[in-house]
Amino acid sequence: MTTLQRRSLLVGAAAATLGAPAIVRAQNMDKGSDWPKGPIKIIVPFPPGGSTDPVARIIQAKLIETTGWNIIVDNKPGGTGAVGSAVAAKSPPDGQTWMLTFDSHILNPAFASNLPYKDSELINVMLIGRTPQAIAAHPDRPYKTFAEAVEDAKKRPGKVSMGVLGASQALVLMTLIKRENDVDINLIPYKGGGPLNQDILAGVTDIAIGSTTSLSPHFRASKVRPIGVTGEKRTPALPDTPTLIEQGIKGFPSYSWWGIYAPAGTPRPIVDRMNAEVAKAVHSADVTQKFVDQFNMEILTTSPEAFAEFQKVEQERWTKVIKDNDIKGD
Repeated sequence: MTTLQRRSLLVGAAAATLGAPAIVRAQNMDKGSDWPKGPIKIIVPFPPGGSTDPVARIIQAKLIETTGWNIIVDNKPGGTGAVGSAVAAKSPPDGQTWMLTFDSHILNPAFASNLPYKDSELINVMLIGRTPQAIAAHPDRPYKTFAEAVEDAKKRPGKVSMGVLGASQALVLMTLIKRENDVDINLIPYKGGGPLNQDILAGVTDIAIGSTTSLSPHFRASKVRPIGVTGEKRTPALPDTPTLIEQGIKGFPSYSWWGIYAPAGTPRPIVDRMNAEVAKAVHSADVTQKFVDQFNMEILTTSPEAFAEFQKVEQERWTKVIKDNDIKGD
């Protein structure tokens, strides 16, 4: 068995735990009954737009409706999420401050050695959900699958251009794919999904990789063509688009995901109650429908332990790829 296969099995084992419902102990719920003690702040370490901010605001609205809590979403953008993460990490661990963030959060320690916070200063609360990434081709390009783009790149090394977010899981995945498949694709890093989408729509790049959330509207409008998805199986949003695994591309399954964190030291009874209330909110029929329709999200709502294990596996494998290939975040 190859190292790649062993890692894939490990990731698959971790992923198998994600669908388990959050377990909340009744006695812990009782101990957290005097919480909250004022407004609750949910820090989003990104600006409005994208996907993280609306995910937070949909949950905020439902929690206000179901609990009556005073909840504020506070955007703290900067440093690929590092600025807001530092604010959350340094906040009092009293249950009044939480953070809802995106998958790039766990890559920050590998990309930057001088982060203003430590991973140990934040605890896992819940992995809300995930969606595979998609690869798009400009309609003027001949590629019907990503495998065809790879074959072209092997014939014309460095000539096939691909838009990818800098300091992202997509950048790390594509660097791994280049190495494992012995192909030279010209990766062009972008600082945001907006500019990346603009350039693939304009044909500035031949192909691009992004979340199905951001690319699906352009697929539906036939402005770009889907040529691959990065999950373990096909996604309902693109049922006719084969996975990279189906196409014979060597690499790891990869997903964009959203998760909730709290300052280390936040009492477990409060963490359990927040976990339970968010799970209830996310599984409300209207919220679930929004997450599926708007974000192509596979709902997970894990326990803190399952989220922590998921992060450990993901962080270890992607950090190794970053270090082995000396990948820079910018």
